[in-house]
Amino acid sequence: MYASAAVYFLAASGIAQAFRLPDASVLTRDLHIPSFSNIKRSISETLSPRASCPAVWSTISSNLTDLFLTSGQCNNLARQAIRAAFHDCFNNGCDGSLILAGEFSRPEDAGMADICSELTKIQAEHDVGMADLIQFAGAHAIRTCPLGPAVPAYVGRNDNSTAAPAGQLPPVNGSGDSLLAMFKKKEFTATDLAALIGAHSTSTQSFVDQSKAGESQDSTPGIWDVAYYGQTLTGTAPFTFESDKNLAAQEEVKPVFQSFVANQKGWDDAFVPAMVKMATLGVPGGISSLTDCTSALPGVTLKRDIKAAPMGAWKR
Repeated sequence: MYASAAVYFLAASGIAQAFRLPDASVLTRDLHIPSFSNIKRSISETLSPRASCPAVWSTISSNLTDLFLTSGQCNNLARQAIRAAFHDCFNNGCDGSLILAGEFSRPEDAGMADICSELTKIQAEHDVGMADLIQFAGAHAIRTCPLGPAVPAYVGRNDNSTAAPAGQLPPVNGSGDSLLAMFKKKEFTATDLAALIGAHSTSTQSFVDQSKAGESQDSTPGIWDVAYYGQTLTGTAPFTFESDKNLAAQEEVKPVFQSFVANQKGWDDAFVPAMVKMATLGVPGGISSLTDCTSALPGVTLKRDIKAAPMGAWKR
């Protein structure tokens, strides 16, 4: 998620609850929980989709599972795929330029060459959009990680081979206030940011401190869990980015960050809608212009996952 760091996303293990949860009004305000009528309508629309997902995405899903899973845990390619989903969208919208314009070769995008090479091969074989493929791969990687939730995956974005401006990604040493301001400009809340940064649960670093290359941001980088939150706050993670420390102490982000300690469901409930928002940045018409291919992700049963999904996560 951060510039100039090969920030791979992945993690695991529970930490005892040691922090007081924030006032419920904080989370309710930031999460924008929809009314029951909106939830009912969203589920109804999901059960009667406007267009069916092309079968090619199920084939691609099988290919990605082989790439992302090693000994029952998500691997470095999965970490890179999750990071690529953030980097393609945050800079100038989700348009595939990370690969199509070679942005991954920039220092701020270092560490994603392997997944970009693999996705280029998959696109050439199956003739799908690169912007869609990057986001589908990110959602697939999250789902592949043990405990990973089903992030709704949509296709139908426009590709762009023109490079986005450089230097627009969140810096790895940024202050909490400046990072929150960057995300707020893109209409993310403090809750969104606290949840999204949790992807560092599956992260390792290679460039921020090359003497500690390969060190992870919590003790279980092959599992999608909340160990990251507790270990960041207690200073017990193998390696913590300065920006993560700053966010954990930022006035608006701190109470939400603390609320995710030993709270897997709370984190997933906040992360899924925030990631859907990320995956549709810059998409004309937003989700309403796209086709839902969540059913192509591994282990997803539409009825089961609609029932289990956070409120609003399936809204079209």
